[in-house]
Amino acid sequence: MALVHEWFGVTGGSEKVFRRITDLVPHGERFVLWKDPGVAEASLRESWLARTPLRRSKAVALPLMPLAWRTLTRQRFDVVISSSHAFAHTVKIGPEARHLSYVHAPARYLWSPGLDGRGENPLLALPRLMLQSVDVRLSRHVHSYAANSREVQGRIRRYWGRDAVVVNPPVETDYFSSAPAADRAQSRDYLLGVGRWIPYKRFDLIIQIAEAAGLPVVIAGSGPEEVNLRRLAERVTVPVTFEVMPSKDRLRQLYWGAKALLFPVHEDFGIIPVEAQACGTPVIGINRGGLLETVVDGETGILTDSTTPDGFSGLLTRLDDLDENVIRANASRFSEAAFAANFSAWVRHAVV
Repeated sequence: MALVHEWFGVTGGSEKVFRRITDLVPHGERFVLWKDPGVAEASLRESWLARTPLRRSKAVALPLMPLAWRTLTRQRFDVVISSSHAFAHTVKIGPEARHLSYVHAPARYLWSPGLDGRGENPLLALPRLMLQSVDVRLSRHVHSYAANSREVQGRIRRYWGRDAVVVNPPVETDYFSSAPAADRAQSRDYLLGVGRWIPYKRFDLIIQIAEAAGLPVVIAGSGPEEVNLRRLAERVTVPVTFEVMPSKDRLRQLYWGAKALLFPVHEDFGIIPVEAQACGTPVIGINRGGLLETVVDGETGILTDSTTPDGFSGLLTRLDDLDENVIRANASRFSEAAFAANFSAWVRHAVV
């Protein structure tokens, strides 16, 4: 068996899922386009792209990724499982291999540029159309697709004309729900934003929501928008605290101390809102994407069509009606055990 993932970063939701897949299929050979500095997994075999300067620019390397996947190795395998959010589902290793593809999302910058600003440049319109054609044509050999959410299942049907089963990704709900007593006793007196500090994650809006609500906010994560976010934080009247790359233990503390997780972004699934709910922390987010599957509106969080600071901040008064026990129970639906059972059932059915 071969296990295939896109480029492999130090952090990220898709990397967490791939690690869990490798746990479930420990005998599989593991391939990636390249791995970023700091990645500890020595068992990941990199493609020839890793030996070129292109590894430093995903955008520039994008057109060559399908070629890299078709020239990955001369080895032959019976079963290939790809973990795809760009072109990994186009990998072809041997003419007889049965290919199963777990899809985090069809490449957003190709198919959904409105959700991901990296593909919105008008100059990219023609290259995007060409790569869309390549994406479909080179993936016809995939025998079975699994989508990480109903949202992604719909996109696979719309863009690729293929059916997919839904296998929600694994979340460490047991870890986040079983916090020490000191973490549980926090006063929940601040708002929280967690994730990569990149434009479409809208951390600027999170800070503005906190200001409109008159509440402190903690911004946890890291990314290229840090300088811009710190400048914005200097201009608002509420305290803004930055937690750069917090440890897992620290992140759990932050979830348990928060009044609510703010999540004003259209995500394909969204592991972070589930982690927050495992800590009994409600989610305030937009009424689209993966939140429709992970948040029960009015019970474990509040969903809104608004994208303005006032629209979000006005929802905070409804949080007192939510029950922490109900919130934590909802998160358990997305546990690692649930993923293991559903993923294994998909593989067994697909390889017959």
